[in-house]
Amino acid sequence: MSFEQAEVGFIGLGAMGGGIARRLAQAGIKLHVYDMDPGKTAAFAKWNVVVHSNPKSIADAVEVVFACLPDIEVSKAVAYGAEGVIHGKKLKVYLETSTIGRRPVIDISKTLSTKNISVLDCPVSGGPRGADDGKLAIMVAGDAAVIESVRGLLNLIGKKVFEIGPEPGMAQMMKLVNNIISASNMASAFEALVLGAKAGLDADLMVDVINASTGRNSATTDKVPKSVLPGTFDYGASTHTLHKDITLGLIEAEELKVPMWVANNTRQVWEFAMTQGGTDLDFTTLIQCYEKWAGVVVRSKKKE
Repeated sequence: MSFEQAEVGFIGLGAMGGGIARRLAQAGIKLHVYDMDPGKTAAFAKWNVVVHSNPKSIADAVEVVFACLPDIEVSKAVAYGAEGVIHGKKLKVYLETSTIGRRPVIDISKTLSTKNISVLDCPVSGGPRGADDGKLAIMVAGDAAVIESVRGLLNLIGKKVFEIGPEPGMAQMMKLVNNIISASNMASAFEALVLGAKAGLDADLMVDVINASTGRNSATTDKVPKSVLPGTFDYGASTHTLHKDITLGLIEAEELKVPMWVANNTRQVWEFAMTQGGTDLDFTTLIQCYEKWAGVVVRSKKKE
């Protein structure tokens, strides 16, 4: 199975989608793009992309389309709404890279299949920086032959491509498992680092010791050094986005009747951050809630 991939569609140019799309454009792929925000499409002008007025227009122009969208309702509208890709005349493969949960992806797959459009459930992990660098972890589920037909594109944007299974929805579950762990790691790391700072421990030294010890995790090896210690709080994903992913995971857990004591508490932590004005802020700003309570900050004293 082979589809024309010299030209590819991309819908949704936010923090993650924009990074993935830039990676494809820089590799020489001719992009057809759509985003509700004209400013986001304008940023791609230097790559001579084709800007479209709606998702259907892109699906009329190319056989392979990526979507990276913020929530379930937007994903459904883009897939099979009045101006959705389902109405396009050329589209053959639709890669849903959004994190929207198992049921919505199954629904999108079944609906688009009525028009002979193959859907790949294809969430990604690694943040906006990983997207820009082409170092994402890609989880993909769907027909093996269809996956193989777009492997070249997946290899451009990811350092590792994991085939999770043959059914759309399976990759969504894998992504939710990952993000629940990531969110819990961040919350516990931020809490403990503030405790150490309150006791007088040096922030840089704490991180160095933790990363040489059993407490290391993606928060201490990546997020804290890059966004918390320098005080930039610019890792790239919002508090709302991670809260949404935890919630989706808990919905799946309830359906599967799996107890999730830690994840439920973790969700409450992120929800509290949202009540403190952090909804659209970078998710690393969660630590500022702990810092405010303790009256300390976890920042580097090293000179740049």
